[in-house]
Amino acid sequence: MMNYDPFICLKNERLAAEILPYGATLRALWVPDRNGEPLDVVLGYETQVDYVNHDGCFGATVGPVANRIGKAACLLNGKPLHLTVNDRGNCLHSGEAGLHTKLWTVAEQSPAAVRLQYVHPDGLGGIPGEIRFELCYRLEGRGLSVEYRAVSDRDTLCNPTNHSYFNLDGQGSGSVLEHRICLHAQSFTPTDDKAIPTGAIRAVSGGVMDLTRPVRIGQRIDQPEEQLRLAGGFDHNYVIDADVEAFRPAAELWGARSGIKMTVWTDRPGVQLYTGNYIPAGLAGKEGAVYGPRAGLCLETQGFPDAPNHRSFPPVTLRAGREWTSRTLFQFTVE
Repeated sequence: MMNYDPFICLKNERLAAEILPYGATLRALWVPDRNGEPLDVVLGYETQVDYVNHDGCFGATVGPVANRIGKAACLLNGKPLHLTVNDRGNCLHSGEAGLHTKLWTVAEQSPAAVRLQYVHPDGLGGIPGEIRFELCYRLEGRGLSVEYRAVSDRDTLCNPTNHSYFNLDGQGSGSVLEHRICLHAQSFTPTDDKAIPTGAIRAVSGGVMDLTRPVRIGQRIDQPEEQLRLAGGFDHNYVIDADVEAFRPAAELWGARSGIKMTVWTDRPGVQLYTGNYIPAGLAGKEGAVYGPRAGLCLETQGFPDAPNHRSFPPVTLRAGREWTSRTLFQFTVE
């Protein structure tokens, strides 16, 4: 386990992590495998300069509005918002306002936790309000908790998430196609050819998109399903079972060789499964690793993509003066 300044090292009796204030980024997370040997299970870059120079949002906090807003436009209180266009005519991860491109301030630190803060300027990237964000990474037993807080002085949009790419056999170990996955989701939000939700909420109903029982990712990802073809694999928001805002399990992921199992808990309504379809081949990662497509996958707990443009989706509006909070837990066991 190596600690490069300015990375912040967290450690408890079971896990260790490195946090980078730039982008409030999870740079590394060491988890013991079935033999008790620590494996770094998240993809990342070697230095802070690499994070600044490369996209991909490896390990970063994305927002204020994660995922996509169709045509980079929506209504708030009946008035139009025009956001940064940066993805095929749409806005992805808030464009120039993206939290993943900002240097956060360390507000508090202990051996197993760090609290970071960032003040989003009013109007940056078309997003209204001076929004005060707070994020806490905390090691809790066998898990990493990510706690969010936001307050704005104007009505605005708020839907941040963590964009870590996980490989439970260790970063740099190859693709995640042999991993097994299970999502606690009976439905998902299908998308068009630009990854924008159509507005429908479709039952998975035992089809190719059904991940309600553990399945090997490689068994499904290249099946002749239109949704998979459009996205080059999985890049879809799944509707998590049980009541919205209840803290409940959203997903389970198993490494193919390490014996590590990860369970994702959250109080958010959705989880975006992204299988790293567009990670560039030959991308230089940390500690000499070389990444390529599907070298890791994301499980981004979130409000639904393009929510302001679909009345049937849970809202992502944050009212002036009200506090917004959320928590996601990545919990690890060995099988």
